[in-house]
Formats: sequence, C-alpha cells, structure tokens
Amino acid sequence: MTSRVIITGASGVLGSAVRQAFTASTTTSEVLSLAHTRSGDGLTKLDLLDSAEVERVFREFKPNWVIHCAAERRPDVAEKDPQGAQKLNADVPEVLARLSKSLKFTLVYISTDYVFDGTSPPYPPSARPNPLQLYGQSKLDGELKILGVEGATAVILRVPVLYGPAPRNSDTAVNILVDVVQDQSGKSYKMDHYATRYPTLTVDIANFLVKLSAYKKPIPPILHYSGAEPFTKYEMCLVFAQILGLPHTHIVPDAEPPTGPGATTRPKDCKLYTQETEELGLEDGLGLTLFEEWWTEYLKIQKK
Repeated sequence: MTSRVIITGASGVLGSAVRQAFTASTTTSEVLSLAHTRSGDGLTKLDLLDSAEVERVFREFKPNWVIHCAAERRPDVAEKDPQGAQKLNADVPEVLARLSKSLKFTLVYISTDYVFDGTSPPYPPSARPNPLQLYGQSKLDGELKILGVEGATAVILRVPVLYGPAPRNSDTAVNILVDVVQDQSGKSYKMDHYATRYPTLTVDIANFLVKLSAYKKPIPPILHYSGAEPFTKYEMCLVFAQILGLPHTHIVPDAEPPTGPGATTRPKDCKLYTQETEELGLEDGLGLTLFEEWWTEYLKIQKK
C-alpha cells in the first residue's frame, strides 16, 4: 500500500532531502511539502503556529505519515528568542500529535542529541535526558508533549548535527566550516575542539525515513539515528582543508568549553546509541555514508 506523506520544514536542509527521498519512493503516492515562508516549486506555504489552518490542511490531505522537520534548530537563536523556540519546538508538535490521534497518521518528530548533557555517552533511547541549554530543553519539551498525547501514533527520532546538500553553506553548522577553511584572507578563526560531534548526512536520514514508513511491525516510540564517526569542529576543518588542498593555520583549535557572555552551553559528547534502530532489520541497516568520502565527491562537484 502506498502512503500519503506530509513533510513540514520541507524547504530546509533536512526537509529538502526528506522531500526528495519520498517523492522518488515507489511506496509514496503523494507528498505535501510544507514551508513557512516559501511557496512554488512544489512547496506549499503554511504557518504551523496557525493550528486551525494546520488542521484544515491536514484533514483535507489525509496523510498516512507526517515527517515533522520544521524547528528552531539554532541553539544561539533559541537563547535569544526562548518564547519563539518553545512555540515551534514544543507547542507545534503537541498540535500535530493530537491530529495524529484524530486523523490516524504516524507522526515522526525529529529531535536532537542535545536533549542529553554529554557527560556519559553513549546514550540509548531510554537514557534520562538532561539538556544543558534552552534549545535542547525546547526539543525535549516537544518530545514530552507528544508522548503525553494518549492515542497518538508517534515516533521520536533523535539525530545529531547534520550536513548535506544545501543552497548555502551557512544553512548547516557543518557545511559552514567549508567557508571557514576557504577564507584565506588572513582572518583568524577560533574553532571548537572541545565537543565531540557525530555529523550525519541528511540524505541518509531521508532514505531511512522512507524505509521506516514502509515498516510493517510496531516501531519503538523513540529511535536514535547517528553517524558513527567522531569529530570536533576543528577536526572537520582539517578534513575539509585536506580535501581542498588548503592551509589551515588560520584556524586555531579551542579545547575549552564555551564560557563568557553570550556563550551557549554545549555538551561535550552526546553520542547516540543506535542498536535499537539497527535491530529493526531495515534493508541496509542505517545505511551510513562516510564523512570524508561524501565531502570529497560533493566538493568536487561544487568546483565544476
């Protein structure tokens, strides 16, 4: 049976990859791609904070699956606008969970490894969350609100920092490091060499979600999906410098935790334990792409 799928945040880096994967899938009959400000090119503009309009659109489309990618994903921005982050990251998911209950669709909520404090990795889905900053707390609140809607069919998918095809490198916290490496103007950059990250390709997540939507057995309420290769941001810069054949002396490693005015607290190591996800037995498992291998090909294409 083919599925009707709604994707929120479909103009974003993850949402775009998810949209492309579901559109290309033979298990999907129709995809409704929602965006906050953009329309055209297959995108439908919808303000997710307008719950009445959201309900109207969802009832009219009658989805089988809703992949909720829309979020305030930037920790620094969340700190500056906590009310806005809370509305988008926590209140909207609750509305979608209630619609899941009434309209009988499966909701996938994209959450974050930042619900953990980074002190005792790896973290299984059952580990107790303890976010260190407002962003992580707002995403955890979204999880709790979804789980609090009795009768909703929902899957919380926690993921780490993402990279992938993007219109601008500034669209992701990983892609933008390419710009830092390429800036040979003499400007110096202090780069985080404190926190260990597990950068994960958006295309891999998108393909996993397509396979998950065709899964016939019960799905656990919380799943973890993560790349397996550990990097600090400084180490990612070294990879990009090597691929591009550029010097990196202008990038200075900083092994201290972020402190001082305006600094957003970040956990040291939030490695997600993914065995439960692997045990689902989906074709090709997690289907993870190697970081340096993908970037070598991608940057080669970008040069053309």
